[in-house]
Amino acid sequence: MSAPQITFCFDVISPYAWVASKRIRAFAARNGASLRAKPVLLGAILAHHGSLGPAELPAKRAYTWRDAHRCAAEHGLDLEGPARHPFNPLLALRACTRAASGDAQWKVIDALFDAGWARGADLSSPEHLANALEAAGLHAGILDAAVTPAAKTALKDNTSQAIQAGVFGVPSFLVGEELFWGNDRFAHLEAYLAGEDPIDAHRIAAQLQRPSDHRKKAPS
Repeated sequence: MSAPQITFCFDVISPYAWVASKRIRAFAARNGASLRAKPVLLGAILAHHGSLGPAELPAKRAYTWRDAHRCAAEHGLDLEGPARHPFNPLLALRACTRAASGDAQWKVIDALFDAGWARGADLSSPEHLANALEAAGLHAGILDAAVTPAAKTALKDNTSQAIQAGVFGVPSFLVGEELFWGNDRFAHLEAYLAGEDPIDAHRIAAQLQRPSDHRKKAPS
């Protein structure tokens, strides 16, 4: 029987994805699973689903920063946060694709996540990204590779594939067609890998067929 594969969908714009990136490798090894890192563009995913990001809702933005600090501290991480947030993550995400980073993919992911979330770099700045790669002993030519058609196509394809798989937020973890969303869902993922998932697919299918009273828009 082949080992299960976990696909880790992330965007460097998310503090929760940063925390999850620190946990997922040891988790996969402990559970005998292979791991695939898939950078995706959260903005495109939210647009597809007609959703707003937490930073676009003032009350949720304020809460998210506090919650992210608690979450980071829980796992021994000191969260500084990027110099600007939200920001344009395209170059950073393209650098994180295997098309740009090759076998150094996880080193690039760590270098850029940590530069922003642990040390306060501007993850939309080519200069800051180059400095982060250099500090991690990585070749700055990775950023040159990140602007090639191959890297751009890789990120676009990753995002499209994630949407098709039902991803609506990050971090998300896919095992086959099963989706787990959020840094706080490792226990559920572990139960699934152990064959102890409590989900009854037939029951869920029946529940999804129940009628729904959609929320009406408030009168203007």
